[in-house]
Amino acid sequence: MTILLLGSGGREHALAWKLTQSPFCEKLLVAPGNAGTAQIATNVNTSVTDFQAIKTIVLQEQVAMVVVGPEDPLVQGIYDFFQNDDQLKNISVIGPSKLGAQLEGSKEFAKKFLIRHGIPTAAYDSFTKETVEEGCAFLETLSPPYVLKADGLAAGKGVVILSELQAAQTELRQMLLESKFGQASAKVVIEEFLEGIELSCFVLTDGKNYKILPTAKDYKRIGVGDTGLNTGGMGAISPVPFADSVLMDKIEQRIVIPTVKGLQEENIPYRGFIFIGLINVKGEPMVIEYNVRMGDPETEVVIPRLKNDLVELFSAVAQQKLNTVNLEIDSRSAATVMLVSGGYPEDYQKGKVISGIDSVEDSIVFHAGTKAENGQILSNGGRVLAVTSFGDDFQQAVKKSYQNINKLYFDTMYYRPDIGFDLLG
Repeated sequence: MTILLLGSGGREHALAWKLTQSPFCEKLLVAPGNAGTAQIATNVNTSVTDFQAIKTIVLQEQVAMVVVGPEDPLVQGIYDFFQNDDQLKNISVIGPSKLGAQLEGSKEFAKKFLIRHGIPTAAYDSFTKETVEEGCAFLETLSPPYVLKADGLAAGKGVVILSELQAAQTELRQMLLESKFGQASAKVVIEEFLEGIELSCFVLTDGKNYKILPTAKDYKRIGVGDTGLNTGGMGAISPVPFADSVLMDKIEQRIVIPTVKGLQEENIPYRGFIFIGLINVKGEPMVIEYNVRMGDPETEVVIPRLKNDLVELFSAVAQQKLNTVNLEIDSRSAATVMLVSGGYPEDYQKGKVISGIDSVEDSIVFHAGTKAENGQILSNGGRVLAVTSFGDDFQQAVKKSYQNINKLYFDTMYYRPDIGFDLLG
């Protein structure tokens, strides 16, 4: 079959890498893709939110399946667009409905869903510019640190954690009154802070059945020791060493099952990934957030550990037959380290020549923000490359990635040298 994959990051390169290994994938189109996807698939220069252009490609190329990588087209309703079009409704879309995508598109929607279904999460309240002073008063009732979340999509940067009450109140006013995160912060959710260690649980569901994919942990801060600004993610490891069978059973019984059941009870069409951001509070898992797609850079460690044919897996999702599939997972650990442009996540330069990719051995280089030009590969984003390796444990996998990073170069290249640091000992 011909498959169309939407997106242009490291997540999409990892998905493309896996999809093209399937004998059922005769042709893979990636829109818009990057220099990495161009080497294994056909890039199509189309925006992921231009649904009419996507329709044209799907009909021209006789696409049988659309795999949605990023959140924007999901939140804007690409699943519904296909369902409501007579020419498209029989084409499989891997991704939730517009209503299902509100689990990521609105922090308030997600919190209400969690509480309705008795799923453990932090106490919260939400505020708008009309109630900003009530929000400031609410902050006074909490113990520091203070967690402020823009309600809408803010490219992974809409969460602020502050230790001073006055700073939190100032931040709230900036978010609501000065539109610090644009329309995303027209409403702000304030949560109690949960102390613990984070992990990500990935679920693939057809709306009735589900499979729990390998766990992963990503590293969001730009600086060593988890310091500095939040990024889209600087690296990840899978599996998470502390996610033992006891914790995973709690996650499944208290969080995964009620989530999938809740979607069914509320008649929310959902055929795709659920990324559950969790925090382990003294052995008790609690939900920080939902995402409605795979994480990036977690995809770069989760997908390589899947032994299953990804096209078969997605076909089972589309047909609501996921219960007939046995998930096969590579027992080895995987680690990925992200190479980013100097200055990221603030101002950075693009167009830097990347060298050394061909000399990498025993690791996979996934392109995140790259483009091909005049026979060269250039940086084209804040996060540029993800170097993924396998090992008997995560330390071995991380070490292998760092060894191969020494062979790579582009001007201003930066990476975290301590991925996995908090899991030692």
